[in-house]
Amino acid sequence: MYLISTPRIIKRCLPRLQWEMPAGGKNIYLTFDDGPHPEITHQILSILEEFQAKSTFFCLGKNAQKHPEIIDKIIKNNHTVGSHTFHHLNGWKTKTTDYIQDVFSAANLLDTCLFRPPYGRLRPSQIRSIASHLDIFMWSVLSGDFDQNISPQKCLSNCLRHTRDGSIIVFHDSEKAAKNMLYTLPRLLEHFAIQGFSFRALPS
Repeated sequence: MYLISTPRIIKRCLPRLQWEMPAGGKNIYLTFDDGPHPEITHQILSILEEFQAKSTFFCLGKNAQKHPEIIDKIIKNNHTVGSHTFHHLNGWKTKTTDYIQDVFSAANLLDTCLFRPPYGRLRPSQIRSIASHLDIFMWSVLSGDFDQNISPQKCLSNCLRHTRDGSIIVFHDSEKAAKNMLYTLPRLLEHFAIQGFSFRALPS
């Protein structure tokens, strides 16, 4: 069970986390978690280039370590990168000291001040430790691309229905999410580009 749109009450209860960006500029912020992937991330970069869109890749340290050339390409194309922990840890199930070490191992490898927790799960103690050093970005729209029980069309509908000016949208550059994500991404870009929106990377 997951929510496509993050409820306001959750945002108010966790004000140290960044859930969306300021509205007023017709900007949308695309993000991709779990990569880089040796094939899928390249496909994403090609689609983004076609629409002159910028985005943010929240990378696993273990994947970035395997594919440094992809990280270089992401940065060269003026996208931003963030830590998604080194080993895709669940903060609720991991001792805080171990979790913090994993977060910063990836952040140091990537030379980034951005962080997104896997599953969106953090303990208050983890938030306090991380937020004093890194900007923690959550999301306002969860595409559901990872959900094997929904169709690509439903994934697209999830995004189109809930995306607004300033929205931060979560996709995944992973094999599990590829079918839904690669269908949705170009159609979402086209839909909002026609309406005059720009696609920007999160500030680093």
